[in-house]
Amino acid sequence: MTRNAVLQIIASVALVALVGCGGKQVTRIDPNTTTDLSGKWNDTDSRLVAEEMITDCMSRPWLTNNYPNSTPTIIVGNVRNKSHEHINVETFVKDLERTLINSGKVEFVASKNERVQIREEKADQMSGNASEETMKSAGNETGADLMLIGSINTIADQEGNKRVMYYQVDLELIEIETHKKLWIGDKKIKKVITKSKARL
Repeated sequence: MTRNAVLQIIASVALVALVGCGGKQVTRIDPNTTTDLSGKWNDTDSRLVAEEMITDCMSRPWLTNNYPNSTPTIIVGNVRNKSHEHINVETFVKDLERTLINSGKVEFVASKNERVQIREEKADQMSGNASEETMKSAGNETGADLMLIGSINTIADQEGNKRVMYYQVDLELIEIETHKKLWIGDKKIKKVITKSKARL
């Protein structure tokens, strides 16, 4: 083997070792996979809590007792984050909306912010930018029968390298016409997070 060939082999081995030591590795996983890296509220909590609470809500007697011959229309109001963590409430609200619509037992109207955008689009169409045949008129919106509101709270307890996180999500379904509360539900999550002493 020539001296140049030996040098090329050594350089190749060194390059492979260098790449192996540094850089970043990215692995794609199923979005429905349960992940808990930090112990904080995450996408799995958001999805599972929304699915469990809406399933409970849709199985209660209020639906058949109050709307025996009709399909109620729901809107999701404020879900407040009262915890000490930054929680993406918008993602949780979308999980609630998706589960409600997919239940097939209720109808849904756009949120307050979405309605503003749609009204602006209608106004643009009615200003002469859309043909008369395709133009959508104002005043035909569907009024919601019910509003879902709620909050997310946390309690943290820590001793040494162990921390316990307690989450409680409360949701209430209120009839807009009468202000009656037709359903109240809660979901509790408790997580024990243990960190290595080296990280403390």
